[in-house]
Amino acid sequence: RHGYCTLGEAFNRLDFSSAIQDIRRFNYVAKLLQLIAKSQLTSLSGAAQKNYFNILETIVRKVLEDQYNPQLIRDLLHDLSSTLCILIREGGRCVLIGNMNIWISRLETILLWQEQLMNLQIIPHLGNGPTLCDLPQQMKSNILFRFSDAWDINNLGQMTPSWQVLSEDHYLWKELCKYHFSEKMYCKDLIFTEYGHIDWKLMFFTLEKYYPKREQYGDTLHFCRHCSILFWKDSGHPCTANDPQSCLTPVSPQHFIDLFRF
Repeated sequence: RHGYCTLGEAFNRLDFSSAIQDIRRFNYVAKLLQLIAKSQLTSLSGAAQKNYFNILETIVRKVLEDQYNPQLIRDLLHDLSSTLCILIREGGRCVLIGNMNIWISRLETILLWQEQLMNLQIIPHLGNGPTLCDLPQQMKSNILFRFSDAWDINNLGQMTPSWQVLSEDHYLWKELCKYHFSEKMYCKDLIFTEYGHIDWKLMFFTLEKYYPKREQYGDTLHFCRHCSILFWKDSGHPCTANDPQSCLTPVSPQHFIDLFRF
C-alpha cells in the first residue's frame, strides 16, 4: 500500500521473484532492476538489497537457460557493475550496507555473469516443420513491423540476406521513430543520406541517445488511486470504488520508483 512503506519494502512485498517467471512481466522487472541499479541501490534496506541480488541471480540463470532477451540483462549488469565500482571506490562503508567483502564478492559475481552472457550462444531449435526463413517475404515484413525493439530487428536481420534487406527498409525505421518519438522530436534535426533521402535508421539511433523510448510491457503494475494500492493488472485487487476502472493508473518502472520519493 503506497504511503505505508518504503521502496525497499514495496520491492520485497510485490514478490518480483515470482513475477520474472511470467514472460509478460519479465521485461518490466528487469527494467525496474536496471533503474534501481542506476540511482536507487543505496536507498534499499539490507533485506531489500539481498532480495534484489537474489532476483537478479534468478534472472541471469533464466536467460542463460532459456536465452530470453540477453541484451536487456547485459545492459542491466553493465549499469549495476558501473554503479558498484563507483560506490566501492568512492563511497565504501558510508553508503553500502553490510560487509565490504560481500559487496566486492557481489561485484565479482556480476562480472562473471557479464562474461557468461557475452559468450552466450543461441541454440537453434531444429525441427521438421517450416522455419522463419521459409516464410514468404510479405509475412517476414509483417513480423518485422510488429517489433518495437531495434535490437530485435537488427538481430533478425543477421539471419539471412533476405532478412537483412527487409530489416533495412527505411519505412520500417520511419514507423519505429514515429512509435517511440513525437513528431516534434524527429522533425527537429532530420538526417539525410547522400542521395537526399531521410536516413530513418540513423535518425532512430540518434534520437534514442537524447530522448526516452516508449516502453511496452505484456503486463504492468497499476496504481489504484481510490485504495492507494499497487498491483499487477492481470491479478487485479478487490477495489471498493463504484467505478474501479476509472481509478487505475498504469505504473511504469520509473513511475514505480517516483512513487516512493517522499
